[in-house]
Amino acid sequence: MEHYDFTNFSKTREDLIDGKYSAQDLCAFYLKKATNEDSYNAFLEVFSESALELAKGVDESIKSGSTGRLAGAIIGIKDNMCYAGHKVSASSKILEGFESLFTATAVQRLIDEGAIIIGRLNCDEFAMGSSNENSAFGNVKNPLNETLVPGGSSGGSAAAVAAGLCMATLGSDTGGSIRQPASFCGIVGLKPTYGRISRSGLIAFASSFDQIGPMTNSVEDSQLLYEVMAGHDPMDSTSAHKPIGEGATKDKYTFAYLEEVSESPGLNPEIKAQFENKLSKLREEGHNVIGVSFPYLDHMIPCYYVLTTAEASSNLGRYDGVHYGVRSPQSEDIPSTYFNSRTEGFGEEVKRRIMLGTFVLSTGYYDAYYSKAQKVRRLIKDATDKILEGADFIISPTTPHPAFKIGAKSDDPISLYLEDIFTVQANLAGNPSLSIPMGQTSEGLPTGVQLTGGSFEEKVLFRGAKILS
Repeated sequence: MEHYDFTNFSKTREDLIDGKYSAQDLCAFYLKKATNEDSYNAFLEVFSESALELAKGVDESIKSGSTGRLAGAIIGIKDNMCYAGHKVSASSKILEGFESLFTATAVQRLIDEGAIIIGRLNCDEFAMGSSNENSAFGNVKNPLNETLVPGGSSGGSAAAVAAGLCMATLGSDTGGSIRQPASFCGIVGLKPTYGRISRSGLIAFASSFDQIGPMTNSVEDSQLLYEVMAGHDPMDSTSAHKPIGEGATKDKYTFAYLEEVSESPGLNPEIKAQFENKLSKLREEGHNVIGVSFPYLDHMIPCYYVLTTAEASSNLGRYDGVHYGVRSPQSEDIPSTYFNSRTEGFGEEVKRRIMLGTFVLSTGYYDAYYSKAQKVRRLIKDATDKILEGADFIISPTTPHPAFKIGAKSDDPISLYLEDIFTVQANLAGNPSLSIPMGQTSEGLPTGVQLTGGSFEEKVLFRGAKILS
């Protein structure tokens, strides 16, 4: 195949069944692109041999008439998801050379429906970052402008889709790590309801926040991947038993926007104008658009970072050169093994968050920080649910500004933490949230609009996204 124009997964599947090309030809086409055209440092490794083997299996299934829903879908996975027999490192030196013994449930469910896993994608180390500049293997460049960041932590996943190096990718979202890079790269990114998609096989950052989700070119493809991955998994005790429903279908929906967000002084004027145009268009189409007050906007980032760093401190304690992780050659005894292995293995941002998390969990500070943050999280959840009692969706810009220059915020961690200001609400509350392209700035940079829906109401969320598209 010299050329292939990807439209959507359904069309690809139809073309394969019609014999217009084989899955092996399609796989070889994308392997060549991922190998030769990745000037963005999106892929850390391309799985040529296993990908072609999966493609061969897809071709055989087509001949036998048992074609999966994702037959021929060429998909990359973030480098914090396990895939049996393949390396996974969370873009960290401390897991250098580690090869997974099993496959993440979400990844396996894609494979079972005919998806072809093409490689692992760069990300911020242990998914900690908003610009993909914290990877041990170098920063990822935005395919739309290589001087800009792609967003993070799923920056490699967003860049690969935007550059056409694969059809779709999987990312993980702890505080906006799917939606923010989706906005910066002009694609669609979904964070499902907490517990909707299994976390089994996902390397943990903050266990009560992390969610796997798809990054795609369209809402339709996002929905298809979601439907394949969603559902209870006995390997994940936090995965929900709740059935995947359809949700009520309406002709007109109610969209609530947060007044504190639309009036925020940090909101880029062009993004604000585009957002207001979206609201006006919804009103013209007969939908109900209401402004609501959300008094916790300024509390969300502090609450989020107290809780997630605490969970990170606990989750990353296992990487000590003894239980897991590369052991430092400078080790002489147990204390030096722990100290040197962690000092050499972790990057600066990961160390910073581990220390913050250890501090907020320490004796004398637990009640002042961690316990109080849990109470604030409950307030945020209750306030979010109250808004959604009177509205179908909460609508907002995904990010306060478009993609910024590589290195522009490297020396200012607080500024980078504030990147999540519009996205963390969905993670704190556990609700599903989706970012779709909204427009472009005068400099041609993509912007995104975000919809947040009721818990386990992803099907309704997709309907809302199609209205906005």
